[in-house]
Amino acid sequence: MTLRTKLALGAALLALTAGSVAVDATGIGGVPSARAAEEPAGVAATSTPSVSVSAGKLKRIDTIELGAESLEFRDDDKTVADVSMRDAASTVDLLNRLLGTPSRTQTAVGDGGACFPSGTTYTWGGAVRVAALTTPSTIGNAVEIRVLKDSVRSRTGAEVELTGPGGVQVGDDVGDRLRDAPRSDKVAFGDGDGDARAWQLLLEPGWAPTADDRAAEGAAGQGATGQGATGQDGHADGADESGTNGVSALTSDTVVSVLGSPMPVHAQRSC
Repeated sequence: MTLRTKLALGAALLALTAGSVAVDATGIGGVPSARAAEEPAGVAATSTPSVSVSAGKLKRIDTIELGAESLEFRDDDKTVADVSMRDAASTVDLLNRLLGTPSRTQTAVGDGGACFPSGTTYTWGGAVRVAALTTPSTIGNAVEIRVLKDSVRSRTGAEVELTGPGGVQVGDDVGDRLRDAPRSDKVAFGDGDGDARAWQLLLEPGWAPTADDRAAEGAAGQGATGQGATGQDGHADGADESGTNGVSALTSDTVVSVLGSPMPVHAQRSC
């Protein structure tokens, strides 16, 4: 099995369990107008941003960090805004104001692959992708976020760094982390023979399901035949059907290729 095949399988599996981690749909939905950029589609018409950042503070943002349940905007070591992923309007609004007009795609359930949510997907500079969900998921998130590069240009042309927890970026070698991580925090894709395998590494847990969520997922999962994520020995494991959700790194061999949240590790159900 070639590395390309393994990466495709890995990306497909993550798409099944976590949403939009695969191919960029830039341009399919057209580019929104300036007014549309200020009033994001895919967010309820009555929804308004709850996080306010002045233009002066916005211009000084030099880092965006994807956490397990929020997107943090920083000026050096100072936090300018920490936006919950339950707040789709603020997430899209701040990224629009900072990074400019995104490409935009309207999606129905399943348009982007099995289990892909309905809503509007925004992509800024081929580097940050936000899927604003029509209806929040059962764990509470209103957006799904993927980081595809280590930096992106702002409206003013300044470089904004893109990171995950602990400063992990796309392009970093996380071989040491993979070796040290407990088996419960990582999943290998492919059989490991020949070309190097791809990995999913949980960087920070979050989005813990409630007891009601677990019961609902367990009931929904009865009789399901879809494949879930598998561990290094090919067997699915995890304490419940949803696995451990949070922000993860997807790798090619040991090099980070995507950061994403929510992204469950060791989820046993296909959806």
